[in-house]
Formats: sequence, structure tokens, C-alpha cells
Amino acid sequence: KALEEAGGDIDEATKSLRTKGLADAAKRAGRAANEGLVDSYIHAGGKVGVLLEVNCETDFVARNERFQELARNLAMHIAMASPAYTRREDVPEEVLAAEKHALQRQVAEEGKPANVAEKIVEGRLNKYLSEIVLLDQAYIKDDKKTIDSVVKEVAATLGENIQVGRFARIAVGE
Repeated sequence: KALEEAGGDIDEATKSLRTKGLADAAKRAGRAANEGLVDSYIHAGGKVGVLLEVNCETDFVARNERFQELARNLAMHIAMASPAYTRREDVPEEVLAAEKHALQRQVAEEGKPANVAEKIVEGRLNKYLSEIVLLDQAYIKDDKKTIDSVVKEVAATLGENIQVGRFARIAVGE
């Protein structure tokens, strides 16, 4: 059906199916994800370790190889990229306020005009969040994607709501 809609163009049909899958995944996002698994990753040499909870709707999906691969890749990503929070909503208001204040001082010292300064601060704050928030980080295996988009792609493939629950990263000396 997708091939017919794309006029026989396989690439266009594939794009259409991928887009539809992501749209369907967005519809499922509100459903409860009470199953899942806890995965771990210990980096070579035993200096960094990660425990990660990834949730889905059914234990059937939790046992799926693609879901387990996602959990392993996310745990490895956390070990390498060292995020502080899972999602933007998890960042405490005082952390955001302190960073915004520091950025405002920095932009003022640079002598930027007031009408441009707020946009610069907003842009730099978004960059800061993309460094400390797991779902906003660039995926270490493909920096053109965010962790959030990788999770949504797997959710679209498996046809279930998938959520990153929580994680703990432990490094020797930190």
C-alpha cells in the first residue's frame, strides 16, 4: 500500500512508513509502561559502571532482542556521555536558574545588545541542557540523532511505548 502511494518509489515508501511509525509511537506515548528491564554496563577496566531502567508495556517486548540492544546501547552511552538527568523536567529549577544567571552575566560581559542577548542566552541554555539531559544528548553511535529519537525509533519498530526510567552512573574517583 505504501509503495502504491509513493508511485512505486521504494525510498519514498520507506520514508512514509518510517514517518507513520513515529506518528503511531507518539500516540502510544501516553500508555503505561510498567514492564521492562534493568541493564548494566561496566566499561573496560572497571572504572565506570551504569545501571539503567528501560520501561515498556509488555514483558514480551522486554525480552525482545531489539529492546535489549537498545538498553545496552543506552547504558554504554550513559557511561561515555555522563548525563546528569534523564529528561529536561528532571533538572532542578535552581540549577536552571543558576546556569541562566551565569549565561546572562557572560553575555552582558560580551557587550551584546539587550534585544539579542536573551536569544543568545536561550540558545546557550538549550546547548547546556543538550549536554546534561540524557534524552537531549546526541547519540554516541550516530550524532545526527538524539537519544530521544533513537528511543522513539525503537518504539515505532516494536509498536509499544518505551520510556527511559532512571539510571545511575558510577565512576571511580567521582
